[in-house]
Amino acid sequence: MSSIMSVFLSHDAAAEQWGTNALLSFSAEGTTVHLSGDLQSALQRAGRKLDTQGIKQVSLAGSDWDLEAIWSFIQGHRNSKPGNQVTWEGLNAGDEAELQARIKTTNWVREVINQSADVVRPSQLAARAGEFVKSLAPEHVTYKIIKGNDLIDEGWMGTHTVGRGSERSAAMLRLDYNPTGDADAPVHTCIVGKGITFDSGGYSIKPSAGMTAMKADMGGAAMATGGLALAIARGNNKRIKLILCCAENMVSGRAVKLGDIITYKNGKTVEVLNTDAEGRLVLADGLIYASNQNPEVIIDCATLTGSAKNALGNDYHALLSFDQVLSQKALASAAEEHEGLWPLPLAENHRGMLSSNFADLSNISSGDFLPGASTAAAFLSYFVTDYKKGWMHIDASGTYRKSGNDKWCAGATGMGVRTLANILNSES
Repeated sequence: MSSIMSVFLSHDAAAEQWGTNALLSFSAEGTTVHLSGDLQSALQRAGRKLDTQGIKQVSLAGSDWDLEAIWSFIQGHRNSKPGNQVTWEGLNAGDEAELQARIKTTNWVREVINQSADVVRPSQLAARAGEFVKSLAPEHVTYKIIKGNDLIDEGWMGTHTVGRGSERSAAMLRLDYNPTGDADAPVHTCIVGKGITFDSGGYSIKPSAGMTAMKADMGGAAMATGGLALAIARGNNKRIKLILCCAENMVSGRAVKLGDIITYKNGKTVEVLNTDAEGRLVLADGLIYASNQNPEVIIDCATLTGSAKNALGNDYHALLSFDQVLSQKALASAAEEHEGLWPLPLAENHRGMLSSNFADLSNISSGDFLPGASTAAAFLSYFVTDYKKGWMHIDASGTYRKSGNDKWCAGATGMGVRTLANILNSES
């Protein structure tokens, strides 16, 4: 077993032999992080650097380690492989509880995203999410999973159609967190998550390089689950419903084909012109269900478009909404939690870019230079009863990294969980 490295903090520059701008210096007592500029970024980079140097077990020493400092270091020191350990002392009870809640929820999110699609199948994702949230508040949580042909019986044709090409049945989780004690209490918020456990692209098949990270295409569902879980751990007292639409997008004789038309429960018909734009097809079911609950707020979370990732990279999630007041609250929540969230445009004209010759709309826009992230969000708006008020879409670009950098290891990040929890717990 490797020895435990003590890690200290200092606002002084490192000794000359380490370089005047050195982030780390070493001594017989351990290593010192020399802080300057953006302290949280420096601490995350320090954690990442120690992990890449093979220092897997560390003890945070001294009295300067507060909640945010410890959290930033842990974010960087985490690895997608087991074996890393960070210990600390001295936090007050409230900060310790918050830190443990962040670790527990984001560890769940990271683990379920990083695991292979052979382990995290659609029905397993739904069941694991339901059990995880219920474990935090067993007396306040109930859930139901609809799968296979039962989806057809209930009219959830988007989820069933996307999933029918796989041998593994599609599934929808409907979870009710109701801490009010009133079975008839109004629903405050519905969260809808895209749970595509593997995305081959279907007949619009992805190239191999584009498919390597597609076990993580359920990152929106994982983020939605983790955000609710952290909100509960922080004492949420509102009735919230979580809807996860889970499927594998595979190629087979049963798989959805180009030109197929889906008739949704709200009567909208959709022509499938690209089977790799499948996330919006399953989310439509979840948004219809959410709208029928008459909540004050609907939030959907999805790794939906490459366009958002091209625009923002891995460091920000994209926010798209017609509701500017709600958008500003979400951006304020992200800033408070020190997470990346950035608005992309969504306007009425985007809703007109989804024309079809055979249905009410198509699942992709056609033409040159059309904004993919905006038209994807516009597609979703057709399945929200009052899309101009109380609805926002998070295109979750930062849930997973194919390669590491100086702040993050490769794999799932857990980014966005804190922001979503903050939004859920903010005042209406």
